[in-house]
Amino acid sequence: MKFSVVADTFARIEKISGRLEISRELAGVFEHATPAEAQSIAYMCLGYVRPPYEGTQFNVAEKTIMTMMQDLFGLPKSEVNALVDTCGDVASAFTRKASCQDTQKTVHEVYQSLLKIEAIEGTGSQQIRCEELYKLVCSVSHVEAEYITRIVLGTLRLGFSDMTLLDAWSMMLAGDKSLRAQLEYAYNVCVDIGRIARVVKESGAAGLEHIGIEVGIPIRPAAAERLDSAAAIIEKIGSCCAQPKIDGFRLQVHLDFSGHTKKYRFFSRNLIDMSGLFPDLVAELKSLPVKNIILEGEAIAYDESSGEFLPFQETVKRKRKHGVEEFAQELPIKLFIFDCMYYNGESLLDKTQQERRNVLMGLTKKENQELTPHVELIEERCFSSAAPMETYFWDLIGKGFEGLVVKKTDSRYQPGKRNFNWIKLKRQDTGSLSDTIDCVILGYYAGRGKRAKLGIGAFLVGVYNSTNDTFETIAKIGTGMTDEQWLEVKILCDRSAVVSQPSRVVCAKALYPDIWVEPTYVCAVRADNITRSPLHTAGKTADDLGYALRFPRFMSYRPDKNPQDATTTKEIADMYKRSSSLVEKEK
Repeated sequence: MKFSVVADTFARIEKISGRLEISRELAGVFEHATPAEAQSIAYMCLGYVRPPYEGTQFNVAEKTIMTMMQDLFGLPKSEVNALVDTCGDVASAFTRKASCQDTQKTVHEVYQSLLKIEAIEGTGSQQIRCEELYKLVCSVSHVEAEYITRIVLGTLRLGFSDMTLLDAWSMMLAGDKSLRAQLEYAYNVCVDIGRIARVVKESGAAGLEHIGIEVGIPIRPAAAERLDSAAAIIEKIGSCCAQPKIDGFRLQVHLDFSGHTKKYRFFSRNLIDMSGLFPDLVAELKSLPVKNIILEGEAIAYDESSGEFLPFQETVKRKRKHGVEEFAQELPIKLFIFDCMYYNGESLLDKTQQERRNVLMGLTKKENQELTPHVELIEERCFSSAAPMETYFWDLIGKGFEGLVVKKTDSRYQPGKRNFNWIKLKRQDTGSLSDTIDCVILGYYAGRGKRAKLGIGAFLVGVYNSTNDTFETIAKIGTGMTDEQWLEVKILCDRSAVVSQPSRVVCAKALYPDIWVEPTYVCAVRADNITRSPLHTAGKTADDLGYALRFPRFMSYRPDKNPQDATTTKEIADMYKRSSSLVEKEK
């Protein structure tokens, strides 16, 4: 397949707002691809050249391309800046000036060239990467060149997600979305979008049955619903088990001791490979009596002298590129294991919560459930009535925990699903919203008055509609931040700024920001309560008003979360109903 077919599809998709139509366009291009081409196209559709959990790092910045334009085309800096402003982005400006000659490169040739560019390392690597990029750009058409450049710059942003690819493959195979659930399960178990594409092309839907857990490839984590009291939980699921809720870094730990070399992989909640960040945990996990295993836990920084847990903002400092081992000594962490999805060659996904817990208990004979000095099984208690669970909850709050995660003892592990098999219980104040909401930044408004010099005066946030795979607005945040914080938000937003409203963002015209941002960054927001809104689109239908946050305040960024991990519209609706019920009871 010629890469021009892919580029032309990308160009058409950028003019489409409907997800169904986008899925049809994608189905068309995959229909005519070979299995190997389908794998490459799946990665490139999302702006990658390898699975997201492995990461794609071209390390070529827009400023570097702009400097290269000055050198290549003999343009003064002011003219380059003007050209970028006219074209709307660096990639378009760069390729407009490039001497493109369409040599009809194939998907395979373009993909291999991108792999070659990414692999360049060492002294002067950035300059060499830029030279190789320019050679590639000059060998294709202007349309192809623009999308290639955007992949390298990390600014592809076609307005659809991996879930849209699953819809496209279902349409390709069945003509409709009837295979979506089967495709999604395979992807939830094996989060390699390219591998799924290849299997679909090689073996059709039947091939999905053979996709299973593989140590080293992350599993999409299960998620919990929310309820506001122990009584509500018991009423909902009956007898259950409860574990402390820790405000730390959710980790998926893959250990493979079956070969000559012991292998360790650590993945974050958003499935980023963090294997190099925990040398202290690696040193201790070597002693586990297993052949291979996939564990799930929560890592949290703590004070060794007092044993007290540190805030999430401290824990996240472990996410760094340099001085990892030294910082591990300065900021020790403890990993609390709460689940096991794979053990000695066997998937445990279809085992009950109690059966999976028994496997974990079998790893240790110690009374305190400690596996190593810094790794231990999380505490678990079983309840059949609300009163003792309530007592346990407040005891944990007093010890610095966030609350409880309550689990049905007979529930199976469901990758990538949020349901009432797991329920979060966090501290609530009657009639108010004391829990934080995880929101996605969607754009910002130019500063006025004293904030004119900052260039930002407020920013728009939304929540995730998991049914429609869209982001719906829920608040404008314009107070409670220092000048430094405002500048930080602006810098982050500018990295993901786009010239027009992203196709997955649902927003009323009256709330359009001055600068749109591709949904990328998740932040924790606190508000007094949830209200109904005629403007905000979260949960809005033809018959019902939307939801909005009253007096929203920015609390912190959540770099461990993907946009799809944000609070959902359904959760907001449930929280509104519960808070409204509490207010009614007080009257």
